[in-house]
Amino acid sequence: MEPTWGPGTLKRVESGLAMLEIRAIEVAYGDIQVLWGINLEVHQGEIVSIIGSNGAGKSTLIRTISGLIRPLRGDIFYRGTMITHQPPSEIVMRGISQVPEGRKLFSGMTVQENLMMGSYCRNNRQEIEEDLNFVYHLFPRLAERRKQIAGTLSGGEQQMSAIGRALMSRPQLLLIDELSLGLSPLLVDNLMEAIGQVHRRGTSILLVEQDVQIALEHAHRGYVLETGRIVLSGLSKDLLENPEVRRSYLGI
Repeated sequence: MEPTWGPGTLKRVESGLAMLEIRAIEVAYGDIQVLWGINLEVHQGEIVSIIGSNGAGKSTLIRTISGLIRPLRGDIFYRGTMITHQPPSEIVMRGISQVPEGRKLFSGMTVQENLMMGSYCRNNRQEIEEDLNFVYHLFPRLAERRKQIAGTLSGGEQQMSAIGRALMSRPQLLLIDELSLGLSPLLVDNLMEAIGQVHRRGTSILLVEQDVQIALEHAHRGYVLETGRIVLSGLSKDLLENPEVRRSYLGI
């Protein structure tokens, strides 16, 4: 099926200075190193995917960008400013927000309380209300369940809530970790269409995804991560046609 949005429908990618630039990042858990010399860029208006098998280091990289993990070596720049050692709260306030793997909702709080937690670093009540209305427009099911306890939601509804919470910080760059995990193909398609709407509003996206077909169909460029190293990168359409990607990840 031809995607309703993606590289062929988007013309706003800017050249020049990268919005996000990762330079030679290396990360370890104790004595075990999991990322080796990672170099990656995201430009304004891009959707960039990171693909790879389970355990390749994709989530570790996202958590490092968010400031949740400190790298051993290397640097991360956002809009030309080094953010390598800044705390997660400062990174959110600069315009980067994360949808974590496994949703990580506050299970004892309502849907709306979870969403409002995403706006904790903001104080413009009118803009917060506008963004809350946008989230409910994007996911009408959440509007219906705004008073429901998040821990009682279905997996898909929890993923909607996690995306909505991230959007409530009004990010310029949205990091999405394993969007499709545990969800039906139809629901994943619906979520990807919602992400497309977010992107069309001007938000750049870095998408980490095990489902290679989904990731590359909806991105401008992609990086292939294997055992902590980037082994391939390029335009998504080229990666989809790459014999190694087709054999290793698409079973072709």
